[in-house]
Amino acid sequence: MKQAQFTLDVESTPSGFTNITPAIVRCVRNSGVQTGLLTVFLQHTSAGLIIQENADPDVLADLSRWFDRAAPQDNALYTHTFEGKDDMPAHIRTVLTNVSLNIPVANGRPALGTWQAVYLCEHRNRAHVRHVVLHLIGE
Repeated sequence: MKQAQFTLDVESTPSGFTNITPAIVRCVRNSGVQTGLLTVFLQHTSAGLIIQENADPDVLADLSRWFDRAAPQDNALYTHTFEGKDDMPAHIRTVLTNVSLNIPVANGRPALGTWQAVYLCEHRNRAHVRHVVLHLIGE
C-alpha cells in the first residue's frame, strides 16, 4: 500500500469559485498511485469544496446567487460580525458546502465524471491563499 500527501496553496477568487482540478490531477499523477482513494481537505472555516459541473458557467453563477439568498450579508441577522459583514455568512456557506471530499483514483487519475470538477469556494469578499491538503492511499 502506498501513501502520498501534498498541500496546495490556492489563491482564491473573491466570493467565487476556483477550479482546482488540474492541480489535483498533477498531484495524483506525481504520487504514483494508480488505484486508491484521494481525500481533499480544506484547512479553513470560511471557504468550502464542491464537486460541480465544469461546462456551463451559469451553474456557478446560479450557486453564487443561491448562497447570497441562503446566507445574506446582513449584520442584523448575526452576532458573530467581528471580521465584517461577510464573516458569519461565510461560516454558514462553509456548512452548506464541504471542507473534505473523497474521490476514487482509477488508472492514476481522480475518477471524476466527464462534466465534474473540484472547486474551492471562497465565501469571503476578498481573495485569500487557501491551503488544501491532498492525501492519497492505494496501489
